[in-house]
Amino acid sequence: MPGPYRGSCLCGSIQFEVDEFEPKTGNCHCSMCRKFHGAAYATIAETWRKHFRWTRGTDLLQGFTADNGTTRQFCSNCGSSLTFASPLADPDLVEIALASFDDEVPVKPDAHIFVASGAHWAAPSDDGLPQYEAGRDSKRIK
Repeated sequence: MPGPYRGSCLCGSIQFEVDEFEPKTGNCHCSMCRKFHGAAYATIAETWRKHFRWTRGTDLLQGFTADNGTTRQFCSNCGSSLTFASPLADPDLVEIALASFDDEVPVKPDAHIFVASGAHWAAPSDDGLPQYEAGRDSKRIK
């Protein structure tokens, strides 16, 4: 299933393409991802910046930088969450909300991260994926 893989915000005003993905795709249970995505966790895929491009609507992109330095981009028209960047990550990596893709993509989650700060009402299912207390370099819970 070769790319490009297309994605967009809810209203379709912002569109993007990804040519290929990196292998890590995580379900992040941290409180900021939960609030940003309005869900029990966010599923985030990675690609290199050279494989990612905005194709429409960049004038509607807005960003929010949290106290910890992470930046999340979203559509100023419909509020859809689109990308995530951490000051601790390689600046050439782009992390994208997997649910924002319009096309089927050749990736699926391979871990649950930040499980220790997850919502008590939505513990990760026992789906066989490794579960980490925080990031992938932290203590593995399961």
